[in-house]
Amino acid sequence: MIEVEKLSKRFRLTRKQKREMGLKGDSPYIWPVKEISFTCRPGRVFTLLGPNGAGKTTTLRLIATMLKPTEGTIRVAGYDTRQEPRKVRSSIGFLTGTTGLYGRLTADEIVRYYADLNSIDRDTFEKNRKHLFDLLDIHPFANRRIAKLSTGMRQKVSIARTMIHDPEVVVFDEPTTGLDVITARAIIELIRRCRQDGKTVIFSTHIMGEVNLLSDDLAIIHEGRLLFNGPFADFRDQCQSRTIEDEFIRLVQEA
Repeated sequence: MIEVEKLSKRFRLTRKQKREMGLKGDSPYIWPVKEISFTCRPGRVFTLLGPNGAGKTTTLRLIATMLKPTEGTIRVAGYDTRQEPRKVRSSIGFLTGTTGLYGRLTADEIVRYYADLNSIDRDTFEKNRKHLFDLLDIHPFANRRIAKLSTGMRQKVSIARTMIHDPEVVVFDEPTTGLDVITARAIIELIRRCRQDGKTVIFSTHIMGEVNLLSDDLAIIHEGRLLFNGPFADFRDQCQSRTIEDEFIRLVQEA
């Protein structure tokens, strides 16, 4: 489970950064996340939907302990991200659309390295590796160096790296961005399997088709604030527009 309560994050900008971002005013601070609260439950996919720059990635990085909150609290799998960050990290898998992998290592070496970081015993590693490599069809390029792989292949390796320790909480930050249809479909299937396995899943996107395919619960974020938070079925039922996409645009424009 992920429990987020009155979460805010503040960054200090230089004058140059403010100019580059087109920001005005005397304050050197920006607040990409402003007092948001939500809960992600096991066995459900919680979708964080918003336009580019809405605060999605900042929120997910706060959950994953990559950033520290300025205000508010986050609990992941029962652990406070401030007080027990190592336990949070051991319970979580974080996948982003930007794959940062070591180019000189092979796909197999990368996955084995992350298993060792998480202290996975050999038998568990072999079982998890086979399951993930079968699911993602990694076997044909398992011994090729990362630098020689296509974008889609790298993303599959990144998925295996993320899931090798079988985390109970999984964070997907726009993982299908820029991918071919086949690789994107493999990620969608993985998210569904995580739900079936009872994992807690939070998934950020700006693609409405993925929202319809995956969402059990939905939060819409814009300029760091939540415009909607609740079951996806409730969002559909209270929709005032012709389509889900039109309703999302209406809420953002009104905000």
